Order: sequence, then C-alpha cells, then structure tokens
Amino acid sequence: MDTGASLLAADPGADAALRRRGTGFVRLAWERGWQPADVVRLVRRDLDGPHLRIVGGLIEEEVRRYERLPPRWAAQLAELGRPDDAGARPATDARSDRPDRSPRSDRLDRFSYATAVLELYLLLIRLPAIEPVGPVPGTELHLPPAEDEPRVLTRIRALLAKAEATGYPPEAEALTAKAQELMARHSIDEALLADRTRRGDVPGACRIGVDAPYETAKAVLLDAVASANRCRAVWNDTYGFSTVVGFEADLAAVELLHTSLLVQGTTAMTRAEAAQRAGGRKRTKAFRQSFLMAYAHRVGERLAMATERATAAATEIEAATGTGRATGTTAGTMTGEASGGSAGEESENARVKPPVETAGQDGRLLPVLPVLAKRAEAVAEHADRMFPQTVATRVRGAMDAEGWTHGTTAADAARLTGPPCR
Repeated sequence: MDTGASLLAADPGADAALRRRGTGFVRLAWERGWQPADVVRLVRRDLDGPHLRIVGGLIEEEVRRYERLPPRWAAQLAELGRPDDAGARPATDARSDRPDRSPRSDRLDRFSYATAVLELYLLLIRLPAIEPVGPVPGTELHLPPAEDEPRVLTRIRALLAKAEATGYPPEAEALTAKAQELMARHSIDEALLADRTRRGDVPGACRIGVDAPYETAKAVLLDAVASANRCRAVWNDTYGFSTVVGFEADLAAVELLHTSLLVQGTTAMTRAEAAQRAGGRKRTKAFRQSFLMAYAHRVGERLAMATERATAAATEIEAATGTGRATGTTAGTMTGEASGGSAGEESENARVKPPVETAGQDGRLLPVLPVLAKRAEAVAEHADRMFPQTVATRVRGAMDAEGWTHGTTAADAARLTGPPCR
C-alpha cells in the first residue's frame, strides 16, 4: 500500500486516470446492487473522513452522466450533500500540479491522499453482489412519470418531526398517534385504489441502515415497524442494513415511522440514563442494550395491536355499509369533522375516513380483507424470491432489569394509534 501511494504521490499526471478508475469502481458497485447511501454508510463505518469526501466526489461525478436516476436516488444524493473539494483532491498549487506547500488543515498531502484513495478503492472492489432493490442508473427504467409526494405523507412527516422535537411527552404521544393513524388509513386507501383501477402495482424494496451500537435492538425495531405496515425486513448484519420488501406506500411509512421511533427511543434512553446518574448509578452498556431491546419489543407489540384494530375497524364499517358503493376514487376522502382538537388545528385534526370498499371496473365491490391478503401474499412471494435462503438470528438477552423496565415504559409512552375509526 505504501509503495503504491508513494508512486502515485510522485506522479501528479496520474491523478486524472486515478479518478476515472474510481468512478468505474463506483459504477461497478451500482451494478452489484449497491446504492449511494449503502456505499457511504459502509465507508463511514470502515474508513475515515477523507475517504468519505473522496467517495462523495466520485459518486457526484458518476451520477452526472445520467439524465434520469431511479427513485430514491435523488433523496440519497441530496443527503450526501456536495462533497468538500478540498478534501476530495490532493493539495496542489492553484497555478500548477505542484504540491501546495502552504499549511492547509483542510487539505491532504499527496501521499496521504493517495493512501486514502487506495484504501477506498480496495473497499469498493471487494464489495460483493447483493440483492438489487431497483434499476441501475443508465439502464432502461420503464417507470411512470415521477409524482409529487402524496399530501398525506407530507402531513405524516410534519407530525413526526414535531413529535421528535417536542420536550413534552403527552404532545409527542398525540402527534405520533395521529401519524400512525394516517399511515394505516393511507395504506388501505392505496391498496383499494390499486385494485379498483387495476394499476398493476407490484412489491418493491428499499434498504435502511442499521448502525452500531446496539444494532440488534435497532434491527428488531425495524422488523416490528415493517411487519405492522405489511412489509418484511431482512437484516444483513455484516454490511449494516436491512432490506424492507413491500408496496411503495407501505415502504414510505416504514421509513418515516422507523426513523421517528428510533429518535424518540434514543431521547427517552438519554433521559432515563440521566435519572440513573442522578441516583448514583453509572451509565452501563447493559442498561442501554436492555432499554433498546425492551423498547423494540414493546413497540412491536403495540404496533401489531394498532394494525389489528385499524383493520378490524375498517372491516366492521364494511359490514355495516352492506352493498353501498364508495364514490369518487375511494372512500378515503377528507371530511371537515374535527377529532377533538381546537379550531386552529383543523388541518391536523381533520378526520380521514378509512376506505372501506370500492367498486372495480366491472362494478363489483372490493372488500378490505381479501385485497390486503392478496397484497400480503405478493409481498411474501417477492421477499422469498429475493432471499431464498435466510437464517434466524439469535438475539442476545437483556441483562439489566432497570434498563428493560425503563425501555418498556418509554415504548408505552410512544402512543402509536389514535381512537378507532368511525
């Protein structure tokens, strides 16, 4: 490694070829199933800051070649941000290729830069092929035109952001409850709409990072959120991510809810640790591990119950409506009813009536449960095709009783569903 870095450092003329080789390695990663966020997450875990800036520059340079990118890529690239050019290139004088001798803390000397590049390229070429979760840029996409984010997801995102930001637990509970209620109703609405219009929806997949520390508890939490939203999650502990399989509306719900619950759980754990320290007990790894495991376990139970209640409520309304047909696109239309909030909160408290049944193109009614069952079967089949061989992971038991108790209490405080739909 040192010999190669020395040779590259001594030959500024090799910089352009070295960078072209790097964009080729990035392209190879795409072809092997990796996406920008996956690569950056792995570089952040295994290497260092300079490597992150270098790979960010390579990714930006590679994606410029494509007129159109697959879904989700734009959001990933926006989060990466524009790389720091000073950190992504060797230190050189602005007027020539000679090394810049001025003291610059934000630049690397040529040898350090070449070493970082070689370490990064070694990681990139060793990336194995993984299950693809979307098309590779530059290939035939055959996708419908991109649409703006549904208004309901914008509302959900805003509610969860408020829940994370507030320091008042009852307010966080109410906001999270409303967000979960909207998610469940939106999922049923999308399922019935797809069936009514014979839109031909098929399951897709996305990857969500599961970072250390306490990655097992985080993976369990993600699995609980995915299951409650009619998705399946498969954890790859070697590379630090889970692949979530489901329909697009449900995948979006999983991403939003998992992120918010993780933030809320971490905040609650920090408060519990502060109380422990105030009582004279030192913060321990066992406490944090037990807290997050209990939090994930209890949240999973409550999410499952919330999903059952939402489905049961929709089924009851379906039975009560008899042969009545929904009008418009689906029955999930907004009404002006308030759900107990003040007049100034009408936009957040407006009741979203759940879609109960809708008429297909042949005029027949499409009940809730068969439609959801058909989608669940499609998700299971797609997941089995993507991952024909999976193994059960042994979860390390919680060893700290106080951590488990505090984690369960925090999960109970994270109220996940509102009152039954009427």
